[in-house]
Amino acid sequence: MKKTIKLAVVAALALGATSAFATNGSALIGLGAKARGMAGTGIGISNGAESGLVNPALITSVKNTEVSFGGTIFMPKVKNENNLVVPQGQPGAGAVYNTGYENSTADMNVIPEISIANKISDNFYVGVGMWGTGGMGVDYRDTAAVNAGGTQFQMVTNLQLMQFGVPLAYKLDGFSVAITPLLQYGSLDMNYVSADQNGNSVQNGAGVAQDLKFGYNVGLAYEISGFTIGASYKSQIDMDYQDQLTNAMAGFGVNYTNTKLSTPAELGVGASYKMGANTIAVDYKQIKWSDAKGYKDFQWDNQNVVSLGYEYATKGWAVRLGYNHASSPITEQKLGSMGSIVQGNPQSGDMAGLINTMNLLGFPGIVESHIGLGGTYAISQQTSVDLAYTYAPEVKETFKNFAGQDVSTKHYQQAVSVQVSYDF
Repeated sequence: MKKTIKLAVVAALALGATSAFATNGSALIGLGAKARGMAGTGIGISNGAESGLVNPALITSVKNTEVSFGGTIFMPKVKNENNLVVPQGQPGAGAVYNTGYENSTADMNVIPEISIANKISDNFYVGVGMWGTGGMGVDYRDTAAVNAGGTQFQMVTNLQLMQFGVPLAYKLDGFSVAITPLLQYGSLDMNYVSADQNGNSVQNGAGVAQDLKFGYNVGLAYEISGFTIGASYKSQIDMDYQDQLTNAMAGFGVNYTNTKLSTPAELGVGASYKMGANTIAVDYKQIKWSDAKGYKDFQWDNQNVVSLGYEYATKGWAVRLGYNHASSPITEQKLGSMGSIVQGNPQSGDMAGLINTMNLLGFPGIVESHIGLGGTYAISQQTSVDLAYTYAPEVKETFKNFAGQDVSTKHYQQAVSVQVSYDF
């Protein structure tokens, strides 16, 4: 138990030192190298102890006790171009500012994971885990200031999410049911530099805000003759990040009072079929961004996520591949649909355009397709190493910003995951 606590502390410190820009919006496509090698499938296929958060009913596949630990090196590449026009009534009215595409330097992050599952009896199983589950972030602090022609506002955003849970599962014949009570830690930092009417730089930000909140996951599974079906539900978790969103919007003249940025609820089903060394798996889940506080105000849409995976496994090794797709939760808001940023002042800018700008500049979770490739090598009967590589091809979105001009973001991702599992 002391060793487990030490490992958990190491994972917490690792996450606290980094940020994760995740894939389906701000949620990772999968947890653990096995799931990521199959592009996130895990609701209807067991990954042993790693299943504790995805579908806890599937930890019932462990024979005795399994410990799995490792992490993901996440490498997003984000570029932004933003056109701005000097408003009428100000010096240089009509002038367009554009420095071209600028790179976010938040391009390498570490996401840890530790999972343990233990068979108490033929019917009861218990686990414990700590998982980096998602986040987002950009870093344009090295770009030019607004009063020097820069249009990224030297914006820095950093959301980090980590969950600690205790999966509890019951199995009778081929049917399993489970619940994972969760404690989620989150931190959010948003800051940027604007310019006042005199051309002086204005720092907008409130420092890092943190919160702890409870949630839960529930799962069901049924296995018969090589066929497994599963279902899972993750509760919404309302995180409160004092002053972050309010200060960020106040810098644009918006009286925004919401301080919450919720982790959205998820509902999913999955199935897999094993025939000899071959296994095929498919998952479907919906991520309810449009119901989550904060994301709802920024007009994020629900995502329907489909994952397909294949595994060829022998006693000593396995190979995996998969494909994951979900449409971007961020869509362009029509100019004029939400009024001006400051009511009654048409020169202040467009509110729908501000939402477009904040999404593409600060929270560009726009990637849609993901390809996974992975494998396992058994070092001994007790110890195995899992590897996975995931790639999200580049996508580009162009919306109208608050000045009525184009704001564009390009985004692609790569990630390498390593996991070590030990059975005893």
